[in-house]
Amino acid sequence: MDAAINTPAPGRVVAAMSGGVDSAVAALLLRRQGYDVIGVTMKLYDINQADLPDYYRGCCTIDDVEDARAVCRILGAPHYVLNVQREFRTFVIDYFRREYESGRTPHPCIACNDKIKFSFLAQRARMLQASHVATGHYARIEPDGSGGWALRRGVDADKDQSYVLFGMRQEQLAGTLMPVGHYPKSQIRQLAAEAGFPNADKPDSQDICFIPTGDYREFLRPRTDERPGDIVDAAGNVLGRHEGIQYFTVGQRRGLGLSGGPPRFVIRLEPDTRRVVVGSEDGLYRDTLYAGPVSWVSGRPPSAPVDVTVKIRYKFAAAAASVTAVGTGALVRFREPQRAITPGQAAVFYAGDTVLGGGPIAGYEPGTMPAAVNAETANA
Repeated sequence: MDAAINTPAPGRVVAAMSGGVDSAVAALLLRRQGYDVIGVTMKLYDINQADLPDYYRGCCTIDDVEDARAVCRILGAPHYVLNVQREFRTFVIDYFRREYESGRTPHPCIACNDKIKFSFLAQRARMLQASHVATGHYARIEPDGSGGWALRRGVDADKDQSYVLFGMRQEQLAGTLMPVGHYPKSQIRQLAAEAGFPNADKPDSQDICFIPTGDYREFLRPRTDERPGDIVDAAGNVLGRHEGIQYFTVGQRRGLGLSGGPPRFVIRLEPDTRRVVVGSEDGLYRDTLYAGPVSWVSGRPPSAPVDVTVKIRYKFAAAAASVTAVGTGALVRFREPQRAITPGQAAVFYAGDTVLGGGPIAGYEPGTMPAAVNAETANA
């Protein structure tokens, strides 16, 4: 039986179709439930350009467009290609570059979902007189029992994508459908094969779609200003030099250019001094972080500390912690120290399978936290 979704009666829906199997089956499930489906593929570059930059070759290729079009043909649904080159460059590529230049480690999928899929696409859906946008995300949108909407993990724990969706607001949840979140990946592929989709066995996309090689440093090298600085130990002793802090992230061990001595890890980046601070692995563990600004799914921050589990990276397991709303952000105290808390990554708060909210990690030491957070920490 197809899973229930958050709308009382089928209407017109714009399905974001990347060319992959998940978005294709999302459109299939909605079509079976009686929705008037319009397939939309977002073009991130000019597919007719002969001099297409190499770093775009992993995103929405001509083959992806053709796969999405073929699926729509099988479903009897119209298919359109929307040009989002400018938006993608502004909100994803430029953000990605700026964050690394500032000593933070970004997660571009979060920016893409927020600014492209659930903002730009929703505007286009209204132009097409569609009531909802649909995606192939492995997450669930369900009534929260108090008249609003809850964002929950997908039933396939290995594919769950709720981490990158924490920024969704109530009005976005009300206007979005995520039918594949109710299914395991194996069943999604089975449904695609039974429907005769050409992409039923297509490999999953890369974590960073616009860097198919996975080497973000090579992507950044010609697109950022290299400002050399010192590599120092925790006491400030200079151990070496580097070409730019954008080539480093907290927890990194390889590529430091240091020879001899015990294993060293990046434990902190100092953008103001351009210093890369290294130390032993023990120095990577912290039990406190500040995230902000925080987006609360309900639209309201908790009035008192709450016990939750917190993910500090997409592939990390959630860890037990308490979260206290402080100003526009939140102070997180873990029960056990966590390894490599990284500014720029997101801290996402869960109550069981339900996403309460989240925000970018701003700091994990007193000098990197707002004054109000330092006071809260001191009073703990």
